[in-house]
Amino acid sequence: MTHGTKKHTHMNRRTALTGLGAGVGALAAAGVVPGSLGFAQAQSSAPIKIGFQKHATGIGAAYGRWYGATTDAAVKRINDNGGINGRPVEVVVEDDATDPGRGAEVLEKFATQHECDVAFGALFSHVVIGSAPRAGELKLPYFVVSEGHHVAGGMLNRYTLQPGITDVKSQVQSMAPFVANNLGKKVTMIYPDFAFGHDHRDFFSEAIEAQGGEVIAKIAVPPTETTFTRYFPNIPRDTDVIYHVMVGPAVLTFVKELGEFFGPNRPELFGFIDSLEAVDIKSPGLEFLEGSYFWEGMPRHAQANDTEFQKNYRAAVGCNDRGAAVDDPSNVSTYAHMFGCWETLNIIKAGMESANYQGPQDRPKLIEAVEAMSALPASDDYPQGDKLFNGKTHQTFGQQYISKVTDGTLVVEHTASIEDGLYEDEVDYTTQSL
Repeated sequence: MTHGTKKHTHMNRRTALTGLGAGVGALAAAGVVPGSLGFAQAQSSAPIKIGFQKHATGIGAAYGRWYGATTDAAVKRINDNGGINGRPVEVVVEDDATDPGRGAEVLEKFATQHECDVAFGALFSHVVIGSAPRAGELKLPYFVVSEGHHVAGGMLNRYTLQPGITDVKSQVQSMAPFVANNLGKKVTMIYPDFAFGHDHRDFFSEAIEAQGGEVIAKIAVPPTETTFTRYFPNIPRDTDVIYHVMVGPAVLTFVKELGEFFGPNRPELFGFIDSLEAVDIKSPGLEFLEGSYFWEGMPRHAQANDTEFQKNYRAAVGCNDRGAAVDDPSNVSTYAHMFGCWETLNIIKAGMESANYQGPQDRPKLIEAVEAMSALPASDDYPQGDKLFNGKTHQTFGQQYISKVTDGTLVVEHTASIEDGLYEDEVDYTTQSL
């Protein structure tokens, strides 16, 4: 990895199952086979340049650190297997400071200064929303790893895609039945007051109502907040379940203060692991989380039934069985999200090879090649599990995990299927010009 300034569908259950059944053969027919091309066979020896829009500083820095480590590991594997169309991959890194204005500037640098072929990497939704219009103007393919519904909701443009991670609407739709049937029907939500949190607020409210429940209080917290106790008296006494999703550098403080406020007599807790990403769940003060539940995009702690793909991925990104760095157990990863970087880079590779991508003039062909993808079967390329990509909405769908804190370990209690998270198309980006 090099740093920039240093050169450093509509889908339903039947289409989901049919698509996955045909997936392996379709990818093989397209010639997408890891290691099938060597550098010597390439028409050009110049590297494929991927601009990595990294949250190196700002409220997303913990994610940026581990998105970077995952990107390094994925690119190493791609290059060890012959690169893309026989050309090595070079990653150019620019810090967007987790800031939307800076994000747009970074995309401009990728296109005009570094001459990158594509851009990828942003997580925080306000950065994606601020950057995507510039990607469209520059006609620079922009592969985001964000979870926000802004892609599938039609807010952005044809040059912005989210093929490697599910979005909030799909996630909460998959979670709501478990919450209503196992934890309670009266829910208080605590969420960050920006686009990502608003997706949770809006889509979970709708999803829990469909299960006969209701959100009885909605508590929005600025993502830069450093202390949270003053918000907790707003939680109604008749709350069955506190649904919490928090981001930023003060997530540990948030969870500790929540425990101090309630003591042993807390309501049920259902959190998105965002509230504890990069935090050791055995940290002092978090004992009250025992028996609570979390959504995870990919289980942080190794499970007894992990696949070989999951084991290989864990080793490649340098994490131990508890999702911390092998060489520094105090460095806890953002494991539930960072797999999206690994899988997105493999999708970029697959799309470029299908399109016979040679340079920026082939960017439209790359977009069309990715839009043509559907089933992405679990493999070393896609270790999180089977995926189904909707080329019209530029959004992927996949399994979701609910883990219970058991003796200080996150143990998967429920796995929601792809079909559980499917919803009607809200946009068809393929009708937009390239």
